[in-house]
Amino acid sequence: MAAKTNPYQDPAKPHHRANGFQNNYVEFVPRSLSELLRWKRQALMNGLPKPPRAPTPQVAPELPWLHANVGTAMVPSVTWIGHATALVQLGGLSLLTDPIFSPRASPLRFAGPKRHSPPGIALAELPRIDLVLVSHNHYDHLDLDSVAALSRQAGGPPLFVVPLGLKPWLKDHGIDSAIELDWWDRHAIAAPAGEVEVSLVPAQHWSSRSPRDALATLWGGFAVLAPDCHLLFTGDTAYSRDFGDIRAHFAERQSPARGGGFDLALIPIGAYAPRWFMSNQHVDVAEALRIHDDLGAKRSLGIHWGVFELTDEPLDEPPRKLAELRRARGLPEETFFVTALGETRRLAPRPR
Repeated sequence: MAAKTNPYQDPAKPHHRANGFQNNYVEFVPRSLSELLRWKRQALMNGLPKPPRAPTPQVAPELPWLHANVGTAMVPSVTWIGHATALVQLGGLSLLTDPIFSPRASPLRFAGPKRHSPPGIALAELPRIDLVLVSHNHYDHLDLDSVAALSRQAGGPPLFVVPLGLKPWLKDHGIDSAIELDWWDRHAIAAPAGEVEVSLVPAQHWSSRSPRDALATLWGGFAVLAPDCHLLFTGDTAYSRDFGDIRAHFAERQSPARGGGFDLALIPIGAYAPRWFMSNQHVDVAEALRIHDDLGAKRSLGIHWGVFELTDEPLDEPPRKLAELRRARGLPEETFFVTALGETRRLAPRPR
């Protein structure tokens, strides 16, 4: 059931509805209880998900380097912490995407999807975080304990940038350092390396934290444009025409003369099976590659796999599928890659 009223409603915006929000191209209808039970019954009968062949790879993080990589001398980099949580350093800022460090992705401490691999960097080991991007309010992307701990970090809280409807939620939990954006809204941040612009961009997904609030708050991805790096974080998404729209929206600022397209895209590659249940909300690996192409990204990192067992595919299947499809297309590994938990990849800075 959706929210009764939408306090943000703007009749001029088609994704705004009287009782919440919708996608641009395909209306999302939450799955029924009977469909959910059908999925779970089929998975049980078929013994799914199968156990992974090997644990999710993990390496010791480069903590001294990450803590020293600050200010105007910063080298753009990405470190996969797990699931959709990544530490990205660009423009003199350290930012986190969809931080979840808790043992479970659940409203309950004793039940719900449990973490199969520890975070690549522990909360207490992070460098100071300047910016937190939250794509939507599902429990595996918006974790109360994690955002509360970040708000208490030494030196003051980061700025939380969230879709419409989540700033009041943060405030209700004692977090005041937040702004909320609609699709295509922009927020400029003064950073050591120059202005960094954050935009909320569309995604094909949905929102809910209880049975009674489906679609009540907005969802999306983020474009972060810094002088040394252009980042696109898709958030959770199905495949849609939105990614061609995103490329067109930023085309002028990403012309060849101005450094080209996104230097890095963070794109989910897991939680896709069975397709009859998941295709309207999560991409599979082939669709993730289509998003990479639609965006015109220089490089993409596959996220949203290997940590929480949410769907029917084995935890380690997505990177195997990615490698197979990459080979079939003749793409080099660095074009669309995965990393071990805790692993840092340095990025070539954009030409000034």
